[in-house]
Amino acid sequence: MSDTERTPLLEVRDLRVEFPTRRGTLVAVNGVSFDIKEGEVLGVVGESGAGKSLTGSAVIGLLEPPGRIAAGEVRLKGRRIDNLPYREMRRVRGREIGMVFQDPLTSLNPLYTVGRQLVETILTHRDVSEDAARKQAVDLLAEVGIPAPERRIDQYPHQFSGGMRQRVVIALALCVNPKLVIADEPTTALDVSIQAQIIKLLKRMCKEHGAAVMLITHDMGVIAETADRVAVMYAGRIAEIGPVRDVVQNAKHPYTHGLMGSIPMIGHDTDRLTQIEGSMPRLTEIPQGCAFNPRCPHAFDRCRSERPELIPVDDTRVACWLFDEGAKKAAE
Repeated sequence: MSDTERTPLLEVRDLRVEFPTRRGTLVAVNGVSFDIKEGEVLGVVGESGAGKSLTGSAVIGLLEPPGRIAAGEVRLKGRRIDNLPYREMRRVRGREIGMVFQDPLTSLNPLYTVGRQLVETILTHRDVSEDAARKQAVDLLAEVGIPAPERRIDQYPHQFSGGMRQRVVIALALCVNPKLVIADEPTTALDVSIQAQIIKLLKRMCKEHGAAVMLITHDMGVIAETADRVAVMYAGRIAEIGPVRDVVQNAKHPYTHGLMGSIPMIGHDTDRLTQIEGSMPRLTEIPQGCAFNPRCPHAFDRCRSERPELIPVDDTRVACWLFDEGAKKAAE
């Protein structure tokens, strides 16, 4: 069976996430669809408020109330998981989907040693003895680059640096060999040199453990170095999705152009980086038509009245009326 015929590991279809409030229902993610194949790294990028983290939380079933999945489906290896009862979804988390959060201190319990947390996770999802689980935990700590793992396994999270804590979190996410790892801004709190180490480690570990990755970040530079494909999100929708090389080298959506223009390039003599005017709209103020139209230098009448769907353009898909022949002719 070819890659194109094979069922994707993760399928997200028309995902809609809502937050009921006293003033009405706020739509934070609206009609998002994408696939991730086995062993693939899908980058999800966009400014704060684009809906990246909410999409990841919806996939793994960790939406904070009153947030809810109001429409759409999430399937893992063909099995629908967005409507599973709490107990069943809890078994999916950890065993089949691992999570690496932005701040390792929120992922690790400060009252327990890192060893206890690793061992308990292994024992929860695997039928092994406590001694075997501890040995696996030591091996994992060594694999993620923790020095003297036999000694450090009995230390507490506060005894580790930020970079070392994130390594422990990666070990925790991979300790039962999940099929998919969702990494939500895994390097934001780390300095640049440690960021590069953690991203390289995460990619290597997932490859060696056979896991696919959904890498959520606001940093297009990280995506360019790490991902196989990239989904660019804006105001709760996908603006552009395709192979990372195509999107980075030939960005089509004006928003993607702006993101790429904000990255300093070595060897390019640029006096000033591109700045996207304005800011991400609030959920209560998402404009009619294309949500990006108030900030877009190419917007025309149809952009302000009708919302574009993803249009195939070469190997990418882009939600922009500039690539719809009928819309362009009408504008002319």
